[in-house]
Amino acid sequence: MASAKPLARYAALTGFVDLGRSLAVDPVQLLRSVNLDPAGLELQDRWVPAASIARLLELSAAVTGRQDFALRLAERRRLSTLGPVSVGIRDEPDARSALRMLIRYQHTYNEALFISVTERDGLSTIVLRVEPGEPMPVRQSTELATAVIHQLLQHLLGDRWRPVSVCFAHDRPGDDSTHRRLFDAPLSFGAGYSGIVMYANDLDQPNRLSDPLLRSYAQHVLDELAAPEAPALDQRVRELVELLLPTGRCSVDQVALSLGVDRRTVHRHLAKSGQTFTGVVDTTRAELAQQMVASGRHTFAEISAMLSFSAPSGFSRWFARHFGMSPREWRKRSQE
Repeated sequence: MASAKPLARYAALTGFVDLGRSLAVDPVQLLRSVNLDPAGLELQDRWVPAASIARLLELSAAVTGRQDFALRLAERRRLSTLGPVSVGIRDEPDARSALRMLIRYQHTYNEALFISVTERDGLSTIVLRVEPGEPMPVRQSTELATAVIHQLLQHLLGDRWRPVSVCFAHDRPGDDSTHRRLFDAPLSFGAGYSGIVMYANDLDQPNRLSDPLLRSYAQHVLDELAAPEAPALDQRVRELVELLLPTGRCSVDQVALSLGVDRRTVHRHLAKSGQTFTGVVDTTRAELAQQMVASGRHTFAEISAMLSFSAPSGFSRWFARHFGMSPREWRKRSQE
């Protein structure tokens, strides 16, 4: 059986809209061009195909003419962007244990990112690999991940900390001024790997953010996370259905393609939990319809289009059958 393609949290795109606008491009159009839902940016813990995020970053760099696009995006992130694991990292006693925790729980924020650490002759080398599950450029994704790790180490060790060097497997950009400013360390392009070289004893320095009294609580939060394994395929199906509904391309074939499996695999996995693809689509559409109608943020015509109905009248009839009243009545009662 083919394995599902890796996913990443929408939090990877924190700051994307503001950055796009500052560079005079339409971030919403860019998101839609790679089949990402702009509204999903508000749901940072939502999972989407990592390949779509990688494709978006490469496209954004090309459209804006800024090879430093990912680095600029990284500057808009915070430690909390890593999700629940940020709680544990913040209270680890030193940088070494914080980095180990980041590696142990990397599946909770980006399944396409792989981090390893080697030590030799007093130096520690943090190597980063981005594997989105299909052949494609990952220059921007790699630079984003490298900048995020660099920022994390500065959070833990203080702004005065500097790496020994920063390496990239890809070629040097035409203008590397942002790279030099952000990393403030010798840069090596066309190297055999991408990552950060630092003094090994820096990893043993105390974490300046750590609060020993909160450490047990932080560990409890992490214990609540799922075991380090990929999310269940049926969960991914649900997330992709929600993602694809507004595009009009929500079919089992499209979902299977996004997951890197065949349609029979999707049907078989759903059947194990007593579900069908049609049932997942209907349930997801009903939940989204309830939320959208009640919120009042969209017209009924907009909701109809976002849920892939051919006409608003069809949406109204479907809604009435499911909920026993018209969308207008539902919205009125929700706002009373």
